[in-house]
Amino acid sequence: MALSISISISISLLLIFLSHFPSSHAEPFIGVNYGQVADNLPPPSETAKLLQSTSIQKVRLYGADPAIIKALAGTGVGVVIGAANGDVPSLASDPNAATQWINSNVLPFYPASKIILITVGNEILMSNDPNLVNQLLPAMQNVQKALEAVSLGGKIKVSTVHSMTVLGSSDPPSTGSFAAGYQTGLKGILQFLSDTGSPFAINPYPFFAYQSDPRPETLAFCLFQPNAGRVDSKTGIKYTNMFDAQVDAVHSALKSMGFEKVEIVVAETGWASRGDANEVGASVDNAKAYNGNLIAHLRSMVGTPLMPGKPVDTYLFALYDENLKPGPSSERAFGLFKTDLSMVYDVGLAKSSSSSQTPSGKVTSSGWCVPKKGATNEELQASLDWACGQGIDCGAIQPGGACFEPNNVASHAAYAMNMYFQKSPKQSTDCDFSKTATVTSQNPSYNSCVYPGGGGGAAGSKAVMNKYVSSDKVEKKNGANVSSSLSFLLIFLSLIFHVYM
Repeated sequence: MALSISISISISLLLIFLSHFPSSHAEPFIGVNYGQVADNLPPPSETAKLLQSTSIQKVRLYGADPAIIKALAGTGVGVVIGAANGDVPSLASDPNAATQWINSNVLPFYPASKIILITVGNEILMSNDPNLVNQLLPAMQNVQKALEAVSLGGKIKVSTVHSMTVLGSSDPPSTGSFAAGYQTGLKGILQFLSDTGSPFAINPYPFFAYQSDPRPETLAFCLFQPNAGRVDSKTGIKYTNMFDAQVDAVHSALKSMGFEKVEIVVAETGWASRGDANEVGASVDNAKAYNGNLIAHLRSMVGTPLMPGKPVDTYLFALYDENLKPGPSSERAFGLFKTDLSMVYDVGLAKSSSSSQTPSGKVTSSGWCVPKKGATNEELQASLDWACGQGIDCGAIQPGGACFEPNNVASHAAYAMNMYFQKSPKQSTDCDFSKTATVTSQNPSYNSCVYPGGGGGAAGSKAVMNKYVSSDKVEKKNGANVSSSLSFLLIFLSLIFHVYM
């Protein structure tokens, strides 16, 4: 008995220890919406294989298609399932209906299929149906009780999804607030989310923001491209992209009602790759820029100005084009992949393109491109997002990568700027980044983080210490800590087995 307990404790300690090592492809903050309003979608089994070939870690379904849920079993991909708007009245009025819904859509598949969230309804507050709006919270409560009855409360969260029009004010972000007409209904929902630790799910779309303000500077702001930025007049914070501004407006709205600790999840965001003649901004280039730069922004781990240091869980819209969706042409053109499983455009989601290895390859430029002294974090973040969205490999500055430490904007921007410069033609303008970068003859490489450059041979030479690193022993220190901790754990385990064997 003592041996069994000791082994169990030892294994638990080992698992806790190993859980602190990041996977080079672990990006749990990147998800995708899997819509099904189409008649040409590939079989669920093929979609499951496609997802496993990418760094996408979560999938949101608008319903609870058993074939899809089953196909995702054993993949490790988190699954969000949805109760349709039409299900809300019965879920609200009859607890047995909620129990049956869980029995049919969750229990046959969980835990093999990693169901993590149930969304009850989609944008119901925008339905203009007061009866349906009033039934939303009771429906969520009954689904929660049904989960708790089978010991899944807390393991699977319950929420609902809102559009950005639920906000009455969003500019500047610090003044974000919910529209007065929704605040009464939202208060109960927010209290439910707070009590259950569930997220507030919202659909921000810079694509639609640009359509309402189609100026060139607005497009750059929406696409994470270098721009002058927009200053929040209340806080003095400069925003360099629309996504952060919209998400922070939601955060401010939650704070204004006393729920700033409720997590925000971006349930949908994306950009159409084509549209009708009157749909400005809908193009492959813009869709690639938005989604690619958004992914790079999330991978930078910088967060938003009001919620720094942690990326917002984000579900891209969408996995495939949906050829049967009604409305303008853009509605049928948000897919990242074609139904033949090929990419519509490459935004760096393939696992091979998010490698944590330090890249190598032919260097076409002399010297190294690094940030100028005096460049602000906001400017560098914009440059970082843009550079990583141009098809270069920024895997080395992702968690577990050779250049991830030190984890700060200046260091990550320096790496990304240089990678872009080295893969571009030999022109000084390729190391400009809105006048925030310059070419240097000093090799910024450090430890095992290698910056390509220096005319072809210097990248491998002994480097001066990267000035963006606070210590030239960062990696050695981390490596020493890992080594000593692992050694301690192995000694600890061997002692337990020696005593009890």
